[in-house]
Amino acid sequence: MQDGQILELRGIAVEFSGFKAVSGLDLSIARGELRCLIGPNGAGKTTALDVICGKVKSSAGRITLKGEDITRLPEYKIARRGVGRKFQVPSIFRDLTVRDNLEVAYCKQLGVFANVFRFRRSAESDGLEKLGELVGLEDVLDQPAGYLSHGQTQWLEIALLLAQDSELILLDEPTAGMTVQETMHTAKIFNSLKGRHTLVVVEHDMAFVREISDIITVMHQGKVLAEGKASAVQSDPLVREAYLGSGGMAHA
Repeated sequence: MQDGQILELRGIAVEFSGFKAVSGLDLSIARGELRCLIGPNGAGKTTALDVICGKVKSSAGRITLKGEDITRLPEYKIARRGVGRKFQVPSIFRDLTVRDNLEVAYCKQLGVFANVFRFRRSAESDGLEKLGELVGLEDVLDQPAGYLSHGQTQWLEIALLLAQDSELILLDEPTAGMTVQETMHTAKIFNSLKGRHTLVVVEHDMAFVREISDIITVMHQGKVLAEGKASAVQSDPLVREAYLGSGGMAHA
């Protein structure tokens, strides 16, 4: 693993009943980077996240996290090493308040806010307030989570990952079902996390991808088709043919 990299996948393969969901996947993520994975349905994007967090085991290849081989570690041990996963369907305690949800997540990791925000907090509640401000939920901390809008629910789940001190955060289509305003706010949250956390985001909204990404990785048939800045990926003829179409990113 090169200096500055937090995650490296080499030759990863995953097969389901004869179907090769991922085939020879190579991926390197730098510490503090925000990487977007895009590609057509069935390209292996979600499976790649599943392999990283340990939900699915690869049949070949190697995964290294901060220099440690985690390829065969169980899911809970990978989570304890600072890998957080947000799925498409939020998982929150709807009968508890937003504050209570954050407190439950906080209790899983002592001293978490000192690491998440890189500052000394005067009290636990102060850290919860700042976390609420970070994701835009400071005005609804004492409301039941079940009353939140779709976008607010997604932001709460992101906050829960931060409360658990996830250094590497994996997000699967975080803006699905959001309004334009909610999507813009989500982009603001993600951009504020870059540098302090490493994010790998699977997303279909190309306007959102352009707004947040450091590097875009285009997957096709279980492997990397192209990789680079948004402008380079958009102009790649192989990408246009496989995924973006003749209209380019704006029409994907």
